[in-house]
Amino acid sequence: MSDEEFIPVPRRAPEDKRTRAIRLLADAVHQANEMIRRAVDTGLSVELIRVSRYHDGRGNWGDQMIPTVREDKDAPLHDDGAPSSTS
Repeated sequence: MSDEEFIPVPRRAPEDKRTRAIRLLADAVHQANEMIRRAVDTGLSVELIRVSRYHDGRGNWGDQMIPTVREDKDAPLHDDGAPSSTS
């Protein structure tokens, strides 16, 4: 594997500045995924769109995202806000 390939984040790694930043980012992505699931369960379709790319001037970059949503106006809602299941 070359140094330029992306690799999975190890489960247990020593906490340094970079590792903490990676862990915080991973946690935020997991939280965003949970919020996306909840939104979909209420009858929305969700798509993340890259709106910009941040560069640090040393060759490192990161995509910055916004959500776009489409509402399913025909999805009947339960009292808890979730669409009713037809299956």
